[in-house]
Amino acid sequence: MALPTRSSVSRREYLKAAVAVGGAVGLAACTGELDDETSVPTGDPERRPQRQHAWNEVLSVTEDGHTELPAHHVLAALSLKATPTDADHEQVETAFRSLERAYGYDPDGLLFTVGYGPSYFEQIGVESPIPQPEALTRSESPELDGFDGLVHLASNNPAVVVEAEEALFGAVKEPNGVAMEATLSGVFEPSEPRRTGFVGQGLPAEFADEIGGVPDEMPDEAPFFMGYKSGFPNSQAPEDRVTIQDGPYAGGTTTHVESLDIQLRTWFEQDDQFLRVAQMFSPAHAKTDRVPGIGDALGSTSGIEPYADQAAADARSEGIVGHAQKAARARDADGTPPLLRRDFNTVDNDFPGLHFLSHQRSIADFVRVRAAMAGEDLAGSGVGRSHNNGILQYIFVNRRGNFIVPPRDRRALPEV
Repeated sequence: MALPTRSSVSRREYLKAAVAVGGAVGLAACTGELDDETSVPTGDPERRPQRQHAWNEVLSVTEDGHTELPAHHVLAALSLKATPTDADHEQVETAFRSLERAYGYDPDGLLFTVGYGPSYFEQIGVESPIPQPEALTRSESPELDGFDGLVHLASNNPAVVVEAEEALFGAVKEPNGVAMEATLSGVFEPSEPRRTGFVGQGLPAEFADEIGGVPDEMPDEAPFFMGYKSGFPNSQAPEDRVTIQDGPYAGGTTTHVESLDIQLRTWFEQDDQFLRVAQMFSPAHAKTDRVPGIGDALGSTSGIEPYADQAAADARSEGIVGHAQKAARARDADGTPPLLRRDFNTVDNDFPGLHFLSHQRSIADFVRVRAAMAGEDLAGSGVGRSHNNGILQYIFVNRRGNFIVPPRDRRALPEV
């Protein structure tokens, strides 16, 4: 994505574009837009919890119970340069602790996780604790992440995610005025793809005039490209549910990243609000007008639980089944969702999309939920493989990747 002319876009849009561009150009654009009074808290590594994915205690929560993610996100891919040594281990941990001193454990500071893919474990000659990524439905043929590490950087301040990324490889010596005592250089090198994105009410609409595929019909206040609120408290796993309970990675989690293109013009221009609600939630939600607008009327719950077991019946009798309705079929026996979603909108490649990032105790949990979302068992019983089968005809999987996210004391070059 190219950096737009400053006079052609709003300040918020310019900042989002600067994060997408990254590097020295993106950082200069970010810092040039932030006033001198913008303050970023510094941090203390000892304040960070052992669980890298434990963000909820510092995230804002709305009146209706929605947990709000930071606005700006970068997924930085890493490639290991050689078999790591004890000195490399110390260097990498020092680099991450330097970031923790530079930025507070706070959405206005920096939240981040460090994960490792199967190729990392193959390089160091040990069995991977997670499987290789693979296509999960018959209709997809995604690129598969084959790099070694993934750092997820998130902050409300766009300059922070770009500066932190640059600091990890030595391009910035003193992020937020705090010296980096080490970097990743010499141990890792940046890899591809670099992925970026954003979350927040009204942010997707700002791209309507700047990239292809975003129709005017998208609500101005929508927090996600498809027009509805997401991450209802009843549809999110607690952090304890996604935490590994035993073994060498106890206290950690796994991450799956599924990168999607979204056909928004078809979604908004082909179907009306009734059909969009039926496909996103359930036919019952549409019939009872439970989702006017972007879904604020739902409050703290999607209300999907009573309709999960009706998916097959709705497919036959209504000729349509909802995305949330299908996914709810994969909940635990006690009704707990197994995935903690921290996904975000993207305009990588100048097209609207979503980086669906989820944490779960095992990759098998994700595979189970994704199979329920795909609804291949429903195809032919009143709905097609994609037509009226949730939102499948509007989303297209480009990439998949699996990662283990160790607890903080094992995040630097784990060996088993």
